Amino acid sequence: MGRSKSYKKSLTERLKNPKDAAAYLNAALEDEDLRVFLVALRDVAEAHGGISYIAKETYLNRESLYRTLSLQGNPTIMNLFLMLDALGLELNVKAAI
Repeated sequence: MGRSKSYKKSLTERLKNPKDAAAYLNAALEDEDLRVFLVALRDVAEAHGGISYIAKETYLNRESLYRTLSLQGNPTIMNLFLMLDALGLELNVKAAI
């Protein structure tokens, strides 16, 4: 039997695809704990070149981004939009009914 890929490596490869990344983030938003979304966003960022790449693309401080995308993070809406834009993603709103 051949070697299998690690979960993290497989996930990182899949998250390079914008449709897979969007589905992953949408699934994370379904969790009641919004910190799950921040961790998922960090996973997507890592798949697209890491926090340093996102910091460069958004002109945001790298250390601040690490804190923002941690379990204790609390990004501003503007920073969230900047990060999503750098990842080639966008945020949509739909009616809850």
